[in-house]
Order: sequence, then structure tokens, then C-alpha cells
Amino acid sequence: MTTDVLQIELRKAERSRLQEVDFNHLPFGKHFSDHMFVADFVDGEWQNQMIVPFDNFTLSPALSSLHYGQSIFEGMKAFKNEAGEVLMFRPQANFARMNESAKRMCMATLPEEVFMGGLETLLRIDADWVPNTPDSSLYIRPYMFATDTYLGVAPSKTYRFCIFTCPVGAYYSNPPKLKVETEFIRSAPGGVGYAKCAGNYGGSLYPTLMAQQQGYDQLIWTDAREHKYIEESGTMNIIFVIDGKIVTPATSDSILKGVTRDSILKIARSWGMEVEERLVSIEEVISGIETGRLTEAFGAGTAVGSSPYSLIGYNGKDYMLPEFAPEDSVAVRVRNYLSDLRTGKIADSFGWMHRV
Repeated sequence: MTTDVLQIELRKAERSRLQEVDFNHLPFGKHFSDHMFVADFVDGEWQNQMIVPFDNFTLSPALSSLHYGQSIFEGMKAFKNEAGEVLMFRPQANFARMNESAKRMCMATLPEEVFMGGLETLLRIDADWVPNTPDSSLYIRPYMFATDTYLGVAPSKTYRFCIFTCPVGAYYSNPPKLKVETEFIRSAPGGVGYAKCAGNYGGSLYPTLMAQQQGYDQLIWTDAREHKYIEESGTMNIIFVIDGKIVTPATSDSILKGVTRDSILKIARSWGMEVEERLVSIEEVISGIETGRLTEAFGAGTAVGSSPYSLIGYNGKDYMLPEFAPEDSVAVRVRNYLSDLRTGKIADSFGWMHRV
């Protein structure tokens, strides 16, 4: 069958896997919903839009994305309100960022009707997969990769766009421990650090593994020139509270423009908090911890939400971060506010929630 407006072909799964999932114990990224949206860019246009059962792709060994890295993705979440309606958080921001990544990676951009139309149709079909248990959500993974079968270093002329979803619980069960990375780099000025491309994450795996072997959970990445200024924190942007002010590295071509980061800064400003987006040095952070001027450090990202850190390791020494009661912590206040906003418990004064 085909929907009249969006012209999306629908092939439903013969059997749902919904009953196989324990929604009270959801590991992150392990369970996948019944269907996925797929579209192909061929002959200069997006076509073959389909909702199909979640399954493997059949791909050529000569697929150009496997050899030359034209692969980008996004991370989003959907929630349910008390009436059982499905709500997406700021999907337009993710749509805009995906096209920014596509332009930087010399890939085809997506029309809004393909991105949003496929997303909404998929969520309507798999609405029962959106959990309503505490600290849970439906994680949404839109991604695109080159599909030319050609061994030559040149932009592909064809692409596949896909969206699949998975019900998830909390990303971190405990506040993560971070190590400041002063040897390896995540990105450099003029590079692709602001794009959400697969290579950024592939390059981070080895130094992250080394840090985990030393007892840390993630890294704090520093600038490529001097390893003096903080950029990102593993899977998330990084935010500090110093002298009662929100302080965070200003985004650049080497720092991902996080949707959650942007949301938290807007919320903090609406609360009357002073917000500084600027260079933040490691020395300022360490000095702030030692003198008590720095009272919080936390990560901001779609997967983690707002995640307080427990310690920062730098030059062989661990610096413990202050512990706060929930009502005193900016990170927890923001997390609770976003949770209430996303589930419809408070008014959407920012206009961020998109009802499916």
C-alpha cells in the first residue's frame, strides 16, 4: 500500500517483536523497533521512499562509503505524554544539522518532506515502541551513506537515507569519570568536527579505550594546537557552572553544535542565569575545582541528556567534583525540566515539542 500524500510504500512486519522487550530494563541501543524508513538518492532526486521491516541491507563490497567514509547520522528522541501521544524533541534542529553535515561531506541534502515525512510516518506505525517508563524514550537514528560502487576518491552520486528507532533507558547508570586528553585529538580547525560524520567517532575509539583501561568512562577533548582549551566530552558537549554562571566552550568548526546543549543554554537564560560561551581552559577548570569556584561539570547530549560528572583526571591526578542535592544542581534541574517538557507535564514555552 502507498500513502496518498507522502507516497511512502508500506511493507509491515509479519510479526512484532514488541513482546520480547522488557521495558522496565532497557539497555541503550540493543533493542530495535519493528520497522525502518528507507529512501534512495538516484539520478539527482530522492525516490523509493519505503517503510519496511527492520532488517539487514544487501551491499556491494565496493560500496564507496565503506572505503572513503561518506557517512553521516543524527540522534533524536521521542516521548509519550500522559495522554499517550507521541512527541518528538526539536526534530527540525536535527534536520538542519543533518543537512549541514551532508554539505560538509559533499553528500546529497535532504528535502524536509523526506526527512520529516519519513520520520512521522515511521513513528505513527511504531508508536507502541515509544516507552513511558521513567528515564526511558525512543531513540531515533537517521543516517545516510554513499552507495556508488566505484573505487575512486570522489563524491558518490547515489546515497541511501534510513531511519530506525530503538527504545532506550539511561545512557549512564552512574556519573561518569572523565580524563583530559592531551595527546590525541578529535578534530582540528578547518576539519569536520562540527559535522556528525562517522569518522569523527571512529577516530575517538582508541584514545577512549586507553582512558577506560585507566578507569575512566570518557574523555575531555582539547584543542588540536595547544591541548590547552576544552572542546567536547566524548559523546556530549560539556558545560560548567563557575561563580554561579553557566560556562561552556563556544561552538566552532571543531565542535559539534549540540541540540541539547543549545536547549540547556536557552533554558538557563530563561531562568535568569548568566551564560558565557567562550574559550574555557583546562587550567581555569582545575583552578575552579581547587578553589571551589567551579561547582558543577556536566555533559549535554541526546543520548545522555544532562549528565553530571563525578571527577576529572588531568596530568595523572583526579579532581573530585562537588556533589549536590537534586534541588541544588543545575544539571539535575535542567534534566527534570526537560523530562517534564518532553512528556507534556509543563507548558512548551519554547515551541520545541513536535506532536506526531
